[in-house]
Amino acid sequence: MEFVIVTGLSGSGKSSVMKALEDIGFFCIDNMPPQLIPDFAAMCNENAEITKVAIVTDIRGGAMFFKLEECITKLHIRGIDVKVLFLEASREVLMKRYKETRRTHPLAQNGRVADGIQEERKRLEFLKKQADYIIDTSNLLTRELKQELDKIFVQNKNFKNLVITVL
Repeated sequence: MEFVIVTGLSGSGKSSVMKALEDIGFFCIDNMPPQLIPDFAAMCNENAEITKVAIVTDIRGGAMFFKLEECITKLHIRGIDVKVLFLEASREVLMKRYKETRRTHPLAQNGRVADGIQEERKRLEFLKKQADYIIDTSNLLTRELKQELDKIFVQNKNFKNLVITVL
């Protein structure tokens, strides 16, 4: 069974990734608390019809989210090959996306999106370091993001987390 945990910064495109993964045959669930993931994976493993699973879990889960590292360890112990896909984007792009959608950032206590983005980046640094795939969506159109996912999960091409920025 192919098992992917999609996570990353709020506003970085996790919903778009889930739609794209669903289109290529993944069974997708959004906003699952990490503590439920190992048992859900076991259920899926018993069902021969489900061969690809993708779960989004992120900072919206509050304190529960920080059990994700423990959850991934449990999955490995149970013999489930889990991959972590981490999405990120630049501060400027995330701010623009939040302005366009008029949604509040989950960590923007005083309503300042920039503060929420900075705090989330700090809290997720440990997870980014452990990710199997990191995609920066700052300059990607939705179709380009789908192409990247296709390369990784359909064509099985080697993925390199190399980003070059020219100023």
